[in-house]
Amino acid sequence: MDEVVVEVEKRKREWEDAYEKTIEHITAIQECGKSRRGEEKVSLQRLNGLAQDGLSLLNSLQFSLDLLAPQLPSDHHVQSTRSLLETWKNQYQSLGVNLRSANLQAKDNMRKAAQQERELLLGGGTESTELRHKRQANAGVTSDAESITESLRRSRQLMVQEVERSTNTLVAFDESTGVLKKAESEYKGHRSLFSRTRNLLSTMQRQDVIDRVILIIGFSLFACAVLYVVSKRIGILRLQQMATAAIKARLAGKAANADGMPLVHQFDGGNTVPNVNIPIQQRLHDEL
Repeated sequence: MDEVVVEVEKRKREWEDAYEKTIEHITAIQECGKSRRGEEKVSLQRLNGLAQDGLSLLNSLQFSLDLLAPQLPSDHHVQSTRSLLETWKNQYQSLGVNLRSANLQAKDNMRKAAQQERELLLGGGTESTELRHKRQANAGVTSDAESITESLRRSRQLMVQEVERSTNTLVAFDESTGVLKKAESEYKGHRSLFSRTRNLLSTMQRQDVIDRVILIIGFSLFACAVLYVVSKRIGILRLQQMATAAIKARLAGKAANADGMPLVHQFDGGNTVPNVNIPIQQRLHDEL
């Protein structure tokens, strides 16, 4: 059986016991004042204290049942418990009304008993003398009993309030425990997510290092290729310049032979270019 259902059944049994005892106390209050006045006064105070304690216990049981009702496993149990709670509230109000009526009846009975006692005291005789002596002997005991009873009643009320406060604290602790368990499960899920994220970041960092190395190697190879091409192109240009100069010199030599002049030409700077026999039709090949 569900734990909440068990607790509800326990509250029902406690309510029945407390309700019956409270009715007995109210009935006893209603019968007060029909015998001796001093004894009935002490009994009335004690019975009122017991009745008030019973009402406090019934109120506490109502509050506890109101907290347990939403936690029941099915809607049927919830609805039946709500109906029972309404019945308890009506019974509680009825007990309060009956307690007030019983106190009024007890006061009326005590008034009648006091009047009879006063008539007996004024009447004189042996019976009235014994009654006076007995009242004087029991006056101190009655006062002490009243104070002790009142102290016990206040202590009981304080204990009931502490029990209610402890119950509310336990309920709050249960709710806090549920919240902590939920937070722990969420933390475990986030921790696995953090672990996967950390692994992905490590993989990305390694890939970044590999990409940097590849870029550096590729750039180095590209720079070497560019330097090689540039160096080759500069060599070809020099060769072309030398070939052009040789062709011009040959053409100039032919023109000088035709005029009977030596094949010597002066250039700026005092340098002479020897006659290089390179055919005009020779093709220049580009090494690239």
